[in-house]
Formats: sequence, C-alpha cells, structure tokens
Amino acid sequence: MMVKGSRPHAGCSLFKPGLALAILASTALASTLARADDDGVHFRPGHLLLSRAVYDSKAVTIVPGTTQLPPNCTAGNCAAAVADGTYPTVWSNDTVDGSFGITSKIVLDELRLNGDRVQSLEVPNSTEHDITGKRDQMVTSFPSKSEIALNLSLDHRVVSFMGYLAPVGAIDVSNSNTPGVVDPTNPVPSIYSRVIATVDEHGHFTFTKTNAYSGNNGRAAILNDRHGADVFYTTGNAGNGGNPQPNGIILGAGAQIMTQAHAPLAQQAEPGTPTPVGSFNVTELALKADKIGKDTNFRGLTVFNNVIYVTKGSGGNGVNTVYFIDTSGFDANGKPLACPTGIGVPSATATLPTTPIVYNAANLQTLGVTPYNMCVLKGFPTNLAKTATTFPFGMWFADAKTLYVADEGNGTATYSAGTYAAAAAQTTAGLQKWVFNDATGSWSQAYTLQAGLNLGVPYTVSGYPTGNNPTTNLPWAPATDGLRNITGHVNHDGTVTIWAITSTVSGNGDQGADPNRLVRITDKLATTTLPAGESFTTLRTAGFGEALRGVSFTPGTDPDWQHEAGRDHDHGDHDAD
Repeated sequence: MMVKGSRPHAGCSLFKPGLALAILASTALASTLARADDDGVHFRPGHLLLSRAVYDSKAVTIVPGTTQLPPNCTAGNCAAAVADGTYPTVWSNDTVDGSFGITSKIVLDELRLNGDRVQSLEVPNSTEHDITGKRDQMVTSFPSKSEIALNLSLDHRVVSFMGYLAPVGAIDVSNSNTPGVVDPTNPVPSIYSRVIATVDEHGHFTFTKTNAYSGNNGRAAILNDRHGADVFYTTGNAGNGGNPQPNGIILGAGAQIMTQAHAPLAQQAEPGTPTPVGSFNVTELALKADKIGKDTNFRGLTVFNNVIYVTKGSGGNGVNTVYFIDTSGFDANGKPLACPTGIGVPSATATLPTTPIVYNAANLQTLGVTPYNMCVLKGFPTNLAKTATTFPFGMWFADAKTLYVADEGNGTATYSAGTYAAAAAQTTAGLQKWVFNDATGSWSQAYTLQAGLNLGVPYTVSGYPTGNNPTTNLPWAPATDGLRNITGHVNHDGTVTIWAITSTVSGNGDQGADPNRLVRITDKLATTTLPAGESFTTLRTAGFGEALRGVSFTPGTDPDWQHEAGRDHDHGDHDAD
C-alpha cells in the first residue's frame, strides 16, 4: 500500500524502550500495512527504511531540438535537447548539458530485515492533488546518486534526509543556485532552496530550508536532538560556476550546521548565509592548494562517540578519504589539536558542535574557511583525488575499533566479452573493513567484502531496454560497481549484519539513473582476515524508473536493539571541479 505524505506536526512522540522487540515478535507483522490516510502510518521500530527516487515521465516536458538546456540559459550556455522526457533515453541529454537532471518524487519504504516490504510513504510533492506551490513538499534529482541518504537522529526519534523545494519534473535543479547564494557564472541560472526533511515513526514530516550547497547538492543530514540541541549536521557539495567562486559558494560547501525549523516552509524566513561546521584544505597535508571550496566535496556522514565523520570520494580536487571534525581546539599555530599535520584521531573527550565555525572572512578567497578544524582519520588515504584508487561513501561503526566503509567503485564502464571489465577487476570496491590498532594509534584496512556483489556482471531489469545504447555504444544493462550508503547492527553471536545500496556502471547516459540494488551481508566482528563463505545477498532490485538511495533503521528504533539478535532475518553528482 502506498501512503501519501503526512503533514508536519509540532512534535514527535518518543519511542518507549523495549517496545521494538515486542512489535517485532508480532505474528501479524507480515500482513500489517498502513492505511491510505495521514493517520495510518506507523513505522515499526527495528525495521529498515529505504529511500527511493521514482521517475515520472508524465511530469517532464522536453521537446528534442526545441527545448533549450539548461532552462533559462544565457547566450553561449545553451544547447538544444537531443531526447524527450522518456525514461531512460532522457539521459542522452547529458551529452549536451553537463548539469542535466530531472526532479522526481521520493518514496520511503519500510522493509523487514529480509527486504520484504511492509508499507510505503510518499514524501509530499507537486503531483499530489492538494500540494500547491505554497505547501510543504520536497523532491530529489533523479540521477544524482549521492542524494537522499537516510540517517537516524542521535536520539533515534526521526530519520533525516535532503532534497529540494521544487516541483516534480523540473530540469537541472541539482545544479541550480540557492536563493541567498547566487553565482552569476553558474550556467544553470534557476534558483531553488535546498531542504532537510525529517520523518518520525508516525510518518509526520518537518522541513527546513537552507542556502547551503548552491550550484550543487546536499547529500546527507543527521539531526542532533540530544539535550535540546536541535541542530542538523549535513554534507554536500557547492559550486557549478567559474573560479574564483563567490564567498557564499565557499561557505556553503562541505559540512554544515543549521537549526531545525518547525514552521511550514512557506512561513520560514530566508535562512541567510550558509553556516559551515567543518573545514579542510589539502595544505594541511603539506600538499599544494587546489580549487578553494572543493576539498570539502563531502558525501558520507555519520556520528559516533560524539564525533562527526564524513567521506569524500568524488571530484578531482582534495583527497578521497575519511575525515572527522576536531572540536578539541587549536594549538598556538592555529592547527587542530587532534591533527596539527592534518592526520589524527579524535580526542577521547570530544564533544559535538552546536554552533558554526567562527571563520576569518578576509581569507575566504585565498584560503577558504579558516581556521581548518578537520582531520584525515589516521591510517586512511592521504593521496590526492587525481591519483585515487578508492572512492569512500557510506560509513558504519560496529564499535570503537571496527569501522565499515562502503567504496563506490571507480565508475569506469569499460566493457569487454560480456563484462564491465574495469568494474570486475577492482580490489577495493565493495565493503571495506577497517580496524583500530591501539599500539600504533592508527586504523588499517583488514579486508574488502565483495563476494556476491558480482562486480561488473550485467543484470536484467524488467522493462529496461536491451542491447546497446546508441548514444554510448555500451549495453543498457547495469552492473554493480561498488556500494554507497550503508547501515548495520551488532548481533548477539559476535557477528554484524550490514545493509547496503549498490552503485552501478552501464551504458546509460547517466549511471546515477540506473536501477540498482539493496544487498545484505553478515560478517564476523572479530575477524581481521577475509573469511571464507561470507557473501552478499540481494534483497531488492529497483524497478524500471526507480533508483535506490538511502537505508537506515526506522524512526523510533531503540538504540539498544542494535546489540540484540535480529528478530526478523528471514545523476549523477555533477561535481564541478
């Protein structure tokens, strides 16, 4: 059953400890579906929540040879569309518009831990009969592969994710300007707010506008709702124009912090200048400076033991690796105490930030956001992205000494003898297991789990074209290239179970638009050498016109549940360089 988006309310009910396991034990679970009204949604604690982008060809108006791309483009920046809005051939428009994307509705699926669907909830959007331009609504950009990651709030009351205040079927929104940060060199002149959404266990939404990520996209958000903090931590990328970038672009990239809004979107005041919470520059590693504002092209986001961790795995600037925000202060030279050389581990007394960086405005154009307060997590790569062979995305801490990192893969669609050869040959794509060594005070990679992902092996999708795409001369059929967003829990028997969203390679005009998969694997927590017999299982494959994006536990899930036995086991990013 599909349930339309419920409306915001003033508060969220708290999950009562112990309720999750009782609900999971219910024999009526398999047949319980929400009613199709605003009051019929109740997410079961201890289940999975999956985000899905759903393409709507009916909402897209593109006339090949006539429609000018990007919309409202200026002379010298325009090109005529080469394909109409039909999925998936619409992505051929990428060949004439490097910012091409189409907004689509977001659907949240509640799943049992084995992937069986319980119910679905549609985020309010313009295709609903009662949603006008002044009503709360949010969309995603369909091919933007790093969008709508899902994250439980720190008190586990709600799940947060990011999108846009725009109608379904709008073009190039993911590279548009935000209202408060307009870059005159951006070839996409349209203006749309970025929006953070939360959903609680009853399916009620709240929405918060931000001017961050102008020219690009917000990727992930986590609500710090402990002790009355009520602030979001977010990651994303900014900028789609020339160099030098305006101050607002530099300020609006990377890791941000903002206060949650509780009023409807139409009643919210303009949020003002972006408010960064973390900043990094490759000069911290004694490397030559590159494009200001692009070292913080962050994607993955998690919070563990009062520390914010982020990943970078795309774009040609900076370093593809795992970072953390240091809140312990600065030394006499203005260097982060935890990493004066740009590499370190968090302080044992770290606390979560509740306010933005106090930055030096005079340095924005030359040094970016200073002082720098971010570090590469010791043991992780420090080589420049230009030479990177790893592409980190989602993260999940099993405990203080075990970190799982999803590696998306290199995205190379080299095809030979029935296989995407470059994808199949990768050794670090998939799920990397990292362990902390007390003696060295550093992390090291134990192994990479790949079995069952079938990297580079094409698979069929019902209704998808067969043969080769004439635009790319490569097969339409996608293949798994690696993993993106992940979540997991620790089992009572010394194992962990991890759920992950796959990345793809294909001959599609935009690999971010491929139907991808939700997979699951169980790993022995204490093992530090690659175990035999561990293999990924595919739980769900996106259908025609769908793409899977984020996975988390449902809002209201008791944090202690993650240490109990599972009861239910049965576009890309137009990263302007």
